[in-house]
Amino acid sequence: MVSKKNTEPDPKNPKLTAGEKAQVGWYVARMCKRGIASETVYQGDLEKKVDRVIDRARKRAEKNAEQDKRK
Repeated sequence: MVSKKNTEPDPKNPKLTAGEKAQVGWYVARMCKRGIASETVYQGDLEKKVDRVIDRARKRAEKNAEQDKRK
């Protein structure tokens, strides 16, 4: 059965640009490095940075969706 591709943006998981993917990858790599050093190391700062990148992508996706509706 062939299904139709969903073109609607998912508000929970926005599409990331190449730069945003690189940033998230860098932060995750740093979290892994800290995790290898010790399981008790604080990683909240990096988690907040990843959340900010994803929040920016959500805002951009919402803005683009609004502009597409106006057209």
